[in-house]
Amino acid sequence: MAGEVGLALVVAVAGCVQWLTGMGFALVAAPALVLLLGPADGVLLAICAGGVVSCAGLVGGWRRVRPRDMVPFVAAAVCTVPVGTWTAARLSEPVLMTVFGALVCGAVALVARGARLPGFGGPGGAVVAGGAGGFMNAAAGVGGPPFSLYAVNAGWPMREFVPNAQFYGVVVNVVSVASGGLPGLDVREWCVAGGALFVGALVGRGLAGRVPERGMRWLVLALALAGGVVALGKGVWGL
Repeated sequence: MAGEVGLALVVAVAGCVQWLTGMGFALVAAPALVLLLGPADGVLLAICAGGVVSCAGLVGGWRRVRPRDMVPFVAAAVCTVPVGTWTAARLSEPVLMTVFGALVCGAVALVARGARLPGFGGPGGAVVAGGAGGFMNAAAGVGGPPFSLYAVNAGWPMREFVPNAQFYGVVVNVVSVASGGLPGLDVREWCVAGGALFVGALVGRGLAGRVPERGMRWLVLALALAGGVVALGKGVWGL
């Protein structure tokens, strides 16, 4: 029962955050889900739920998606997702937990800094960001930060960034599920996760416009960093 309560809380909070900010579900949920369910099932559930959230978010903004700009992201991600799945499947749990924690902490650092990299906002940067995001999504469930880093360097406004990030999330998560499969949850756990995701979206919708965006952004990063540090420590301890 305690595990199901924790699962519901994590998914609901992450769903609420995603609705409020347009991103952040995986950063918030994946570290906690990995600690609750283990690296394999935790990452796979984060991928599945993240795909559902991205689909829902894309409904109202699909007209602002830039198909031509998204081609290099999607093409590169499709190539690297199987590599991430293959890598994760061959690592022991302590090593996988360590790699996961390190990737999450690194992703948080990049997003927090909003790093400016010469040339990263061009076509070559899109390929690198898409490839890195595909690998990270399949291996750790957190494929958004490279896309965010590209958008910062390309100067995309938020109204352009959100729908394109949702589109990218849909494609990468679908490919990741096709490559890695579904998490081994029982019917009750699936129902808990689905219900929590719905409740989180409702709460987020009710709070939309009332919560400062900057404050939510730093809350997302703080929650993600905390989960990444705990996962990293647990992995190192088990080596």
